[in-house]
Parts: sequence; structure tokens; C-alpha cells
Amino acid sequence: MNLFEKTGKMALGSRLRLLTAKVTEDASKIYELYNVEFSPKWFPIFFILSEEGEKTITEIANDVGHSQPSITKIIKEMTIAGLVQENLKTSDKRRNMVALTEKGKILSEKFSIQYQDVGNAIESIMSEATHNLWEAIEEWEFLLEQKTLFKRVQEQKKLRESKNVQIVDYESRYHSAFKSLNVEWISTYFEMEEADYKALDNPKEYILDKGGKILVALYDDEPVGVCALIKMNDTDFEMAKMAVSPKAQGKNIGFLLGEAIVKTAKELGASKLYLESNTILKPAINLYYKLGFQKVAGLPTPYKRCNIQMELNLLEK
Repeated sequence: MNLFEKTGKMALGSRLRLLTAKVTEDASKIYELYNVEFSPKWFPIFFILSEEGEKTITEIANDVGHSQPSITKIIKEMTIAGLVQENLKTSDKRRNMVALTEKGKILSEKFSIQYQDVGNAIESIMSEATHNLWEAIEEWEFLLEQKTLFKRVQEQKKLRESKNVQIVDYESRYHSAFKSLNVEWISTYFEMEEADYKALDNPKEYILDKGGKILVALYDDEPVGVCALIKMNDTDFEMAKMAVSPKAQGKNIGFLLGEAIVKTAKELGASKLYLESNTILKPAINLYYKLGFQKVAGLPTPYKRCNIQMELNLLEK
């Protein structure tokens, strides 16, 4: 169709809905062909009950992959049609059991001939087709179960936007951004402490003049992320004061900063990289693990908010 030639693969959902509509329309005609008053949307539930006997609405919902409200609505339609009955007596009065009526069981037997004809018709299409749609659907279902389309689009968005991110060395003109970005996140979750003011008010004296580094992430030339590398001794450095602007989150900036800090630490001859954080900051903790940091304990800290310490052995990375 001209529309799908223009839109390309991004109209996958619309194209599948159109194909579904065509198949469903033909399914209605097929039931009429066999003199059966039946709605195509009833089929999954009808099939489950005819094959496996009585079930609860919850069990049916799990079997066919629909929500309970959706199943309940279809069950009511099938009840009106006289094909199923619900609220069957059970030892557990809380369980609402559903089963085929006698009319439903008779219809199930009549369907055997229709099933055979429909199955053969589908097989004939598959024999004419270059690609096996049934196997392709199974494969797509598996892949989307592993990672949803939304998650994949989210990753592509991050990848595209991260290409507009530049990691540069700190300059005095970035001092206000270095301080404000850190004050913003610290004040959101905790309270500013004496060690924070030392580093943020005097980054040159406290960090740079002692052999450390500060990196700045620019997005469209605007400073939106910062991270410091503080020299602890000749071989160990601390990764500290990482902050990303809320308006720039979701662009992979934290990871890009982290990677750049690790690379810079190696260039400075570091053998170990250390950091302090708080487990309430789950995205940050996940980022640190992704970068290869592992939890350690027992080291002294100037921060009250610190409840987790982590290290990265750069000699193994």
C-alpha cells in the first residue's frame, strides 16, 4: 500500500492491525459459511474450555494473554449466546468457574470439520509464501518478550542523543554549572555537608591542584553533566560529584561521563577507582555496577549520607 511504502517499518503496528482486521473479517464470513453464529473474538476462550474443561476467569486470562476485565466481558457475551456458563458450584466458593454448556459442547464437535478446512487453507497460503508468517510471529513474540519495542526505541533515542554529547575538560567558566548541578541533586535527596562546600566552592584548590580532574558533559554546547576525579594517593583516585541535569536525563550522559572518568583515571596511572554513594540513588548504583564497580566496606568517609562504598580495579579492566 502507498501509505506503508511512505511510512516504512515505523507503521508496523498499523499494518498488523490492518492484517488482523482482514483475517477477522474473513473469519466472520467463514463462520457464516458453516452456519455457525459465532464471533471470532470468542475463539481463544472457546478453544481453551473445549480442550481443557472448566476454568476460572483468572486461569483463562493467563492462558490467552488478555486482561481479566476483557475476559469477563467476552464470557458475558458467550453466556448470552448460550455457549458457556459461569458461577459453577465448587468446593471453594471464591472461585468463579466457567465451562461450556451442552450447546457449546455440541458446537465444539461441529467445529472439527471447520478446523480441518481452515487449517488446510492456512497451509496453502504458507506454501505459496516466501516467508513462514507463523514461525516469524513466534520469533517476534519471543524477542519482544526479552525486550519490548518501547525499550528498544528508548535505547535508540539514547544512542542518537548521546552522539550530540561532548565530554570536555573543566574550565573556570563551568564552575557555576559544576556547583549548581551538584547542589540540585544533593539538596533533593539529602543535605549539603561541609565536604560538599569544599569541593564545589573551590574545585581548583580542592580537586585540580591536587592532581585531579573534572569532566563536563555538553549537550548542544550547554553543560548538563559533571563528574570529578579526586586524587587520593599515587595509585588511587575517587570518582565523585557526578551530577546530570534532570532535563538531560535519559540521554546516556551519566554512562558517558563514567566511561570518560575511568579512561582518564587510567591515563593518570591509577590502579584503583573508588566512590561513595547512597543506595536510595538506584539509577546511579546501577550505573556504577554497569561500569564495573564492586561493593566494598570499612573505609572512612566524611559524608553522613554515604551508606555504600564501591571500587573498580583498573588493572583488571
